[in-house]
Amino acid sequence: MLRIQITAEVDGVRSDYTITFGRRGRDNAAVGRAYIREEADAERLSALIKALTGREPRVYRVGGRIVMECGREHLDGLARYAELADAIMRWLEETGQ
Repeated sequence: MLRIQITAEVDGVRSDYTITFGRRGRDNAAVGRAYIREEADAERLSALIKALTGREPRVYRVGGRIVMECGREHLDGLARYAELADAIMRWLEETGQ
């Protein structure tokens, strides 16, 4: 598992977010998920991910929670940042892709 923690201020609201990446499926695809309870937080995190990676995450509901799902393209976008690049590349090598 690779956990990326982001503290950001969006629209004047400071929040801490965690996106947890793991490997899923037959093709061992990198999939990251963040779980959010409030709609406003989901909108802020979605905007933040799009700003950082250039791609909007997939957003859906499961029960009372909002799930934000990121794929390899989001992980590659986050790897452009020096603070994350080494950890992401090491995780990708260790997990097989």
